[in-house]
Amino acid sequence: MNLTRPATKQAATGSLIGLALGDALGRPTEFIDVPRITDWYGPWRQLALPANGRVTDDTQMTLAFARGIRTAMDRGVLDPQRLAEPLREEYIDWFRSPENNRAPGQTCMVACQRLTTDTPWQDASQIHSKGCGANMRVAPIGLVPGLSEEQRAGAAQLQSGLTHGHPTALAASDLTARAVYLLAQGVDPAGLVGQLRSYALDNRSRYHEHWLGDLWTRSQDPSALHFVQRGWDECLAVLERLDAVQRTADPELDPCEYTGDGWIAEEALATGLLCFLLFPDEPLTALRRAACTRGDSDSIAALAGAFAGAHLGADAWPKEWAENVEYRSDLLTFGALWDV
Repeated sequence: MNLTRPATKQAATGSLIGLALGDALGRPTEFIDVPRITDWYGPWRQLALPANGRVTDDTQMTLAFARGIRTAMDRGVLDPQRLAEPLREEYIDWFRSPENNRAPGQTCMVACQRLTTDTPWQDASQIHSKGCGANMRVAPIGLVPGLSEEQRAGAAQLQSGLTHGHPTALAASDLTARAVYLLAQGVDPAGLVGQLRSYALDNRSRYHEHWLGDLWTRSQDPSALHFVQRGWDECLAVLERLDAVQRTADPELDPCEYTGDGWIAEEALATGLLCFLLFPDEPLTALRRAACTRGDSDSIAALAGAFAGAHLGADAWPKEWAENVEYRSDLLTFGALWDV
């Protein structure tokens, strides 16, 4: 597929700022059901960005991945040997940071603790975890220009594998990056789910050994093929569910009712996409809908923001919101680097 990214929309800036805005908007509403959200914060269509624009570990780890990519590409062509070590260092720095106080996920914390030792990263990986902590941070690799499909997919899966080694976490990260990439290149949102399903089917039997090494052997699967197919099949099932409801879902109903609460990788992808697809040209409405959910609201809204910003670009976000989000300078730096 040869697509040309519109030169003026600043998809990378829009996507990264959108991710952080969604994260900040969903931070106060995570772990709260919808009736309490609306009781405490008012109607969902009027949700306001918290005054301090404070984000969670979702944005922090997105920036860690972005820095790892930049370091790797400063050293040459992006490949697993160049990416794995700086990414490991970035995750460890995040793990040790005093700013890592935003209710980080248990999988990330356990895996990063193990990454501080000399063990191969495959041994640090939590092979049975498919929490959403890997695909909520993967957007940067969908925004880097000039990569091959193999580089983009391999890097998306490797960054997941350092913490979340479950095959569904790998596939969901790959699909999330693919969605961001396609939207940044100008794909019509109406056809996005179909393209993702086709991509999943095309990649269902491909294990990225060059990028993942022998990660699959830590599982109980009899072969690498069985391992990878298990992950893609779970993602295909939720994409089929999303495809069935994306045009008929009631926007006033909690999106988690349709595609799941988002605590696990494939549900976070699908529910984040659903919130975006309900309002493809109304980015703030998409963020508000995502933040007013019973599930993992900050991660769902972060994904919805990444998709909306990739689609609409930097102008999607009101100046008063974009200027108030935490880590704004870092987000703009990477946006400028990749908006070429």
